[in-house]
Amino acid sequence: MNFNIIKKDYGICITNPNHFLAFSDFTVSDGIDIVENVNIIKAKDDFDATAKKAQTFNQYQGSFIAQATESLDYFANTYDDLTVFTFMANDVVIQDFRNHLKVANSPKGFSDARINLSHIIYLDKIISPKDLLKIFKIITNIKAKKLANMALPVHIQNILNTDDFLAVLSNVPRSSEGNLDINNAVYDDIDFGELKIRIEEAIEISIEDAFEKLNLTFGILDYFVSEGILIGDLVEAGMDLVEDVEVTDELKAKMETQIFKSLTDIDVIALIVAAMRTEQDLTGNRIREIDISDNPALYADKVLGLAISNQIAGTKAAFNFKRYYEAKPGIIYGLPPILDDIFAGLIAGCVSKIFEE
Repeated sequence: MNFNIIKKDYGICITNPNHFLAFSDFTVSDGIDIVENVNIIKAKDDFDATAKKAQTFNQYQGSFIAQATESLDYFANTYDDLTVFTFMANDVVIQDFRNHLKVANSPKGFSDARINLSHIIYLDKIISPKDLLKIFKIITNIKAKKLANMALPVHIQNILNTDDFLAVLSNVPRSSEGNLDINNAVYDDIDFGELKIRIEEAIEISIEDAFEKLNLTFGILDYFVSEGILIGDLVEAGMDLVEDVEVTDELKAKMETQIFKSLTDIDVIALIVAAMRTEQDLTGNRIREIDISDNPALYADKVLGLAISNQIAGTKAAFNFKRYYEAKPGIIYGLPPILDDIFAGLIAGCVSKIFEE
């Protein structure tokens, strides 16, 4: 490989005395550049401040591009002539919650929190500016596709890669005298079919590695948060239809405990997630045969809701399920047409269970 890595407390420089041809969306860049130094600078996203720090980093020697970032945390994967640098900036932590359940949280709050996975891709080839742009577009599309396929909770999707960066680097052609020669260069032939597969695999691995290194995993409570569903609201909805019993703080606490216990049951989790994904597909008009706006007579949601209540408290919970899905108390009333029956099933099962004990 034709590069070296220089690390300082305020930046990382990927340097090549023979120069890179670079296509990037960096803070300090002309879009397409011929440079010796590619700088990732810990600075605000400001052109002047970033350029000044990059000049200091490079001791005012050598051409450069520079990107401002909040974090210098990165790793690199190399595959023959392809190197993928992945830079990670993350404000989200996974915290223990209750009953072996965890939840994603951020000290910044989810309005200001960010998860940015950025990339610098180096190809040890002589690539034309036109082909470099094509590769840049391929990588952009692959990243978007991979992250979309992960189906992360909505509030996580909303803070993901809102300020990521990307640069694609290759070698620069030289004349027989050793001078840089873009206009008369002979570029390497690129098999874009083969290269796209290699890059796709490398980017997918880098994103998976990044989530693992950042310890970012998401569970059922995170998907509750994405739907605006609070455990306290489920407890209140459960208490709304309780009859002939005084609703005390102790009873509410038992209901809350049972909900958390039920949410550690893998079958309950699977049924709830199945309903959430179905809701997303139907409301997003992704299934040609079903038009949810016509209010079709759908029974699958009731089947799933009944299955949840039965999993928690057995067949007797079926009677409570009918009461809850028909009355739709509290938060249940405001949920979408599939989720309302699903959470009616969860509540019915938990209410039935606490009165069984």
